[in-house]
Amino acid sequence: MSVEAFQSYLSLEKNYSVHTLKAYSRDILTFKEFCADEFELDDLRRADYNIIRTWIISLVENGISNRTVNRKIASLAAYYKFLLKIEEISANPLAKHKSLKTAKKIEVPFSVSEMETILKEIDYPENFEGSRDRLIIELLYTTGIRRAELIGLKLQDVDLHSRVLRVLGKRNKERLVPLLNSTISYYNEYLKYRAELAGNKELEFVLLTKTGRNIYETLVYRIINRYFSIVSSKVKKSPHILRHTFATHLLNKGADLNAVKELLGHSSLASTQVYTHSSIAELKKVHASAHPRSKS
Repeated sequence: MSVEAFQSYLSLEKNYSVHTLKAYSRDILTFKEFCADEFELDDLRRADYNIIRTWIISLVENGISNRTVNRKIASLAAYYKFLLKIEEISANPLAKHKSLKTAKKIEVPFSVSEMETILKEIDYPENFEGSRDRLIIELLYTTGIRRAELIGLKLQDVDLHSRVLRVLGKRNKERLVPLLNSTISYYNEYLKYRAELAGNKELEFVLLTKTGRNIYETLVYRIINRYFSIVSSKVKKSPHILRHTFATHLLNKGADLNAVKELLGHSSLASTQVYTHSSIAELKKVHASAHPRSKS
């Protein structure tokens, strides 16, 4: 069974994003090449766990992190579940596989002062790109949307009358996110530059390159990394850290965890709880300074 059929299944039945499809396909094709080179095996349906285990060992020996190895195996596991579902195989070779242990990944959010500096004190160029870059940072921080969701925003998704953003999340799940006054202000300013750039062309996506194309993943990453390198010494500066910052700052101010879950578009509280470690630290400070027994 071809990888293309698996891709179609993930796209049409599972509603996976293009980014996820590419990652799954890349991992499966890498395993297929390994099977051909090491075992002269072209049919992945005949690969058993011993072969997969040999691949895992080779990945680790080549310096691939346990986290990345687990992701690759997850792709392979999904492929074999698909083959089992359509009865191309009778047993999943990864049925009893246990993921490799990984160190807990702690992502440090930007501080409130760093966000204030980036949005109020940085001199953005007074042109299309400067206005767009500032809006990108504002949107990521004040709405908590994912990078892919930001890229996919269309003009029709911005409802200025109701002051909400319509976001199409993972698996085509739609949610509404409130827009702040500052976000609307930056958006309206950007629209003026965008109108000059677009001219008479009907361009549906909100955020564009200077040539009028839809923005793309690496461009968003470069924008975030460039501006935050000015104000922050943190090692990791990415769009996801802004999403993390959004959630952390809301929780630090007492926002309900369920409300933050809805804003982020998570399907379960477990996904949202990864953002609570910073808010717990903040609560400890408050507890230590305010409780009568803290000085004893």
